[in-house]
Amino acid sequence: MTEQIEIPLSKNKLTLMLICSLIFISLGLWFVIKPPTIRNPIIGNPILILTVGIAAILFFGLCAIFIAKKLPDKTPGLIINNQGVTDNSSGVSVGLIPWDDIKEINVTNVANQKFLMLVVKNPDEYINRQKGFIKKKAMQMNYKSYGSPISISANGLKCNFNELFRILQNKFNDVKA
Repeated sequence: MTEQIEIPLSKNKLTLMLICSLIFISLGLWFVIKPPTIRNPIIGNPILILTVGIAAILFFGLCAIFIAKKLPDKTPGLIINNQGVTDNSSGVSVGLIPWDDIKEINVTNVANQKFLMLVVKNPDEYINRQKGFIKKKAMQMNYKSYGSPISISANGLKCNFNELFRILQNKFNDVKA
């Protein structure tokens, strides 16, 4: 397997994710500006409703910004070749990850979403590549929680998770053989 494999970003998936993010931002604004009255003493707590609203605005606001930046991007989401994997699939993409740096590829589930974790020999190098505070913190959290700062999802790619895993695992095995 010597050819280069390019997996493009899926504009349809990205658009759908942007719409969902905007809906959650709207719900967050509703919770902050005119919170619903809920008679349940636990979920009807005004402080809880306000906190959920603010969290939704912040989290999905960041998601919307990253997605909006990716939508016009014409660069492939992933490029897989003999050098390694070039990641441009998300808001915290790291660029080229040489095969020599990759120790293993693991599957991780987070909130019913599957991610590929590329376990690398030098995780701090990839974390330090990030210039933005939020991106750097996200990678540090990934590393602390899942053993690698580099996670790849098929959510914004023109392929499904199983295809992505098969392609990466096959190339990884070919290169390491």
